[in-house]
Amino acid sequence: MTEMPKIFIDGEYGTTGLGIRQRLADLPIELCSVPIEHRHDIDKRLQMMAAVDLAVLCLPDEASREAVALVEMMESKRPRILDASTAFRTDPEWVYGFAELDPGQERKIAKADKVANPGCYSSGAIALLHPLVKAGIIPVDYPLTINAVSGYSGGGKKLIAVYEREKNAPPFELYALDLNHKHLPEICHYCDLVQEPVFVPSVGNFAQGMIVSIPLHVNLLNGTVKQLKTCLREHYFQRKNIVFVEDGLTRLPANQLAFTDRMELRVHSNNRNDQVILTASLDNLGKGASGAAIQNIKLMLGI
Repeated sequence: MTEMPKIFIDGEYGTTGLGIRQRLADLPIELCSVPIEHRHDIDKRLQMMAAVDLAVLCLPDEASREAVALVEMMESKRPRILDASTAFRTDPEWVYGFAELDPGQERKIAKADKVANPGCYSSGAIALLHPLVKAGIIPVDYPLTINAVSGYSGGGKKLIAVYEREKNAPPFELYALDLNHKHLPEICHYCDLVQEPVFVPSVGNFAQGMIVSIPLHVNLLNGTVKQLKTCLREHYFQRKNIVFVEDGLTRLPANQLAFTDRMELRVHSNNRNDQVILTASLDNLGKGASGAAIQNIKLMLGI
């Protein structure tokens, strides 16, 4: 690796790519770019990839698959790859870029040649569910329902334009009501679930922020409310970007962590302690996208 690591963002003009580019300004790296008029020129993109240490792919799934296939055919020096699409998140040949998943995950990311950046909704869901399923508190066949709301920036430039330029944008709407959201495979995979959750995503009329919420009946769990809290607190103890918070909130704004790279986890319970709601608050473009990518870039480049 060169003394000043070189990075190329393939797809730097999209929402995630722009967010990564802005955050890279504070890091000791050299950012290499293809002029915007050549952003679809595969030869120029491959030439750039051959010249850098790390290629960050911010492309649609199929375009990411094509780019990775071409990189793997390169006879000269190949860059390491951080992919922000859903194409490789459950691929066993790739390391999942959720640094807080388990002890040792940061080390795996640091050593990997191919890292898949997590999805925004799945980051919140996995942060809540993975430790609790791993500890046996939530059964792997629990009939889970996951509700989530995101700021409209998560929909990319087209949706941003609808909300910011048009006057008839809805205040709130559900979507993916065919119950086939693209983040479900990685949620099931990294939480070892044998029964697919009912996942209900939604978008609100605010730019950035996200809440993932999971209601639970305590009598269907293998543990108490106290054990739920202890498990999450211990799993994320002394972690920089994810914290367990016990503040007794009964109202939770969806945009409270907008423009940060943090995630806050909570367990909300009723007076009988027989029902709980797990919540993860984050910024859909922060810890849910560009912020997570920067975390992985730092690990991969040893910054």
